[in-house]
Amino acid sequence: MSVEIDILPIAADNNETARLADLIEGVAGEFSPFEELHGFSIDGVDLDTSALADGWRARVVKVQNANTAAPSGEPQFTGWCLDKEDLCAAKLCAFREKDRNFVAALLEADLVDTELIASRLQGVPDRYQEAATRAIAWLESYAGPRL
Repeated sequence: MSVEIDILPIAADNNETARLADLIEGVAGEFSPFEELHGFSIDGVDLDTSALADGWRARVVKVQNANTAAPSGEPQFTGWCLDKEDLCAAKLCAFREKDRNFVAALLEADLVDTELIASRLQGVPDRYQEAATRAIAWLESYAGPRL
């Protein structure tokens, strides 16, 4: 289980998103009092930080339940999470060992669609094409006949 969560604030433009991401990380980032209290930290990210495939906003998954409510039960907050294959594509573009291990675990548990991850990798912005090519090669070597 990871002890960090990435949060992408939604704002009118990426400058504001980046400002909010910095603010979040300053309050709840690694080694913060928030992390000491809750046992996890929050990394603020912006649209230049993550390799997100075309159409990712239309695929986000709504999370709203008793666990997203204030202690009184109201209001009930809403979280929006990346689609699991979009998340895997972004993690494989980052290509850190922990990200490859995360995607490998999801593949081994058959929780994600290998072909869908590969197609999402083909839809990342041009500035991530080199990373996407490396990620597709890793995915093909890892998934073998499943891809």
